[in-house]
Amino acid sequence: MKPEDSADFFSLISNVYAFYRQDYSDFVGQVWWGAMKVFDIAAVRDALGRHAANPDAGQFLPKPADVVKMLEGSTQDSALLAWHKVDKAVREVGTHVSVVFDDALIHRVIFEMGGWVLVGGKDEKEWPFVRNEFVNRYRGYRGRSQVPEYPPVLVGIAEAANTRNHFRSSAPVLIGNAEIAHKVLLGGSVTPLVGYTRMTGDEFQRITQFPGDAPRLSA
Repeated sequence: MKPEDSADFFSLISNVYAFYRQDYSDFVGQVWWGAMKVFDIAAVRDALGRHAANPDAGQFLPKPADVVKMLEGSTQDSALLAWHKVDKAVREVGTHVSVVFDDALIHRVIFEMGGWVLVGGKDEKEWPFVRNEFVNRYRGYRGRSQVPEYPPVLVGIAEAANTRNHFRSSAPVLIGNAEIAHKVLLGGSVTPLVGYTRMTGDEFQRITQFPGDAPRLSA
């Protein structure tokens, strides 16, 4: 939502509380705003309407978590969808090339698990355990209101070698929605994370000038 949507949003939540004959306060409104501001107001209004019409849950006042679940699905659903993208990218693109997913949380989780090359290099026997660790880590972050810092690119074998030898590398492969993946790239941290090597200004400029030319892998 945009800041100018706030008046309509607070009026909407106030009316919902009135509908359920519950007390509404400014604090309640701010809690809802904090949880819902990442969504479009029309989508929130629709979700609240669907909750009210639900024969099982509609008799109870909705909580922000109820609406988030309706709009995004459960954290388990989201984590499994994210894992599907990772699994497909490892098998179809591989770890030789660098990649950018259309989900910043994937970058954070893969980074914490050791990086694109390490994760993608696990064998089939280890893969179920890699999956479980990824899903658990992803779910933990999915429940938060803000995306943590993450590397803009998951660096592959070729780019890592080229960087060490001061050679130029090809643009990373975009995984999923190319437009969103490019935004993930631009939103990544260029300051060093623990265990992550900071890119030079030239390297960052190079990888941000490819949206029309970069290879893509659909989700």
